[in-house]
Amino acid sequence: MPTETELLRELVAIPSVSGAEAEVARFLEDVARRAGLPVLRDDASVTIALESGRPGRTLALISHLDVVPPGEGWTRDPFTPAIEGDRLYGRGSGDAKASVAAMTLAATDLAGRLSAGRLLVIQGYGEETKATTMATAVARAGRIDAAIVGEPTNLAAAVAQRGLMMADLVARGDQRHAGYASDGAFTNAITSLAKDLSRLDGIVAERPHAVLGPTTVTPTMLYGGVSRNVTPPVARAVLDIRSTPAWPHPELAAALASRLDCELVVTSDRLVPCETPAESRLLAAARRANQALATFGSPTCSDWVFVRDCDAFKCGPGTSRRSHTADEYVDLPEVAAARSFYARVAQEYLQ
Repeated sequence: MPTETELLRELVAIPSVSGAEAEVARFLEDVARRAGLPVLRDDASVTIALESGRPGRTLALISHLDVVPPGEGWTRDPFTPAIEGDRLYGRGSGDAKASVAAMTLAATDLAGRLSAGRLLVIQGYGEETKATTMATAVARAGRIDAAIVGEPTNLAAAVAQRGLMMADLVARGDQRHAGYASDGAFTNAITSLAKDLSRLDGIVAERPHAVLGPTTVTPTMLYGGVSRNVTPPVARAVLDIRSTPAWPHPELAAALASRLDCELVVTSDRLVPCETPAESRLLAAARRANQALATFGSPTCSDWVFVRDCDAFKCGPGTSRRSHTADEYVDLPEVAAARSFYARVAQEYLQ
């Protein structure tokens, strides 16, 4: 079997921008088969399934094989992994092929050694896009009691994760020649929109989450105008709404709509917020595996949403702020530590 560094280097060397994961999926399937692991590759994931042969719970280790496009600003070839000291550079090295490598090798360490239950390693496609396949992969996997989501967290456990709701804030007004702006009452859509935008800071702050803090509503894009000398009939702002478990999305949308004068049109609400149960059996197992385990709240979304009804947390090697950047890297000692951590948690939980 390859070492963590060898496997990660080979994974990074296979370009797998979202939608083009076929080659890396075939490679990972081959790695698992050569290790004697039961593995299935289909249109939703590469899934390793270890059965203890005894009744018990099912733990899933989940991550994704796709990466974002390289973009600009690299000082190295993004798909030629470079090792400098203890760091491996390359697109996807941290997000999230370090987790993929560590989870796969943890499965090889546990083959034939599970005390009870079942361990799944599910590596999906398209996580960086709207076309993520994890929902399908999870549905096909059968019952899952607990899950660790492999994303770069520097091996701290994210016990809460913000959701994302996208909405358009739409103002409507009267179209007329700007030269006649003083000729009787009329509504300027841009002015109406601006008034609502000025209300957004802290607009739903009365329900702070204990870990994540308040929900934030941030305008990110503006559209409007017919011509430079015409008052606009419509103006629109795109709102990026980072939710918490304190505001279920339907309640959040209703609250915003009631507090704003412009029309609120929700365009996406599938990425709901997640949190680890207060009496998490999985987190207790993780703390037995690593007594120094730190916990935090994550501002970024992930495939956790598809196992949100399970006992779950997010944890993996790598630094989240390096995700999607030029010269992305991961610290290799973290990858080795992650392999050991995942295996120890599985042994502690599956008893």
